[in-house]
Amino acid sequence: MSKRTSAKYKLDRRMGENIWGRPKSPVNKREYGPGQHGQRRKSKLSDFGVQLKAKQKLKGYYGDVTEKQFRKVYAEAVRMKGDTSQNLIGLLEQRLDMVIYRAKFAPTIFAARQIVNHGHIHVNGRKCNIASARIKPGDVIEVGPKGREMALILEATQSSEREAPEYVNVDGFAAQYVRVPTLDEVPYPVKMEPNLVVEFYSR
Repeated sequence: MSKRTSAKYKLDRRMGENIWGRPKSPVNKREYGPGQHGQRRKSKLSDFGVQLKAKQKLKGYYGDVTEKQFRKVYAEAVRMKGDTSQNLIGLLEQRLDMVIYRAKFAPTIFAARQIVNHGHIHVNGRKCNIASARIKPGDVIEVGPKGREMALILEATQSSEREAPEYVNVDGFAAQYVRVPTLDEVPYPVKMEPNLVVEFYSR
């Protein structure tokens, strides 16, 4: 399990964008960076800086996965047929914690990871507590009996903040992963540039 070592909204401030589209994000009030020098005029980023920022943004969006995990996913995306950037997004969207988040069983990706780690999720009828477990098209994900009574999950399912995408078919406390999405189908609140991430790693 990857552990968040700093406040998650610091990433929003550093990137200058509301990465998760949350109403509480500090970027909604102040678009400049954190700290006493945050309001200074931003210097123009180099090509490396632009690529690094794209990588940090994508990595942060998926719950701040570790660099080792992220690089491993990238290496697998390279080995697959087709567009590496599309493959990368497809693999990240197949993570169990992300499917839980997409199905609206959790308000944030971090909450989704916690729900999985605490054993509240069943995949095809079997309990699974590994957040990075890969979900395949056709798999059915369910919230366990105890999880269905949790206020966190109940509030998330009833929230109108976002909708479940077409590639996740939700029915009550169960959801079926229909297919691996393309980049255009993924409902990112901000623009993600996986092509720059590919450029970063292929230097």
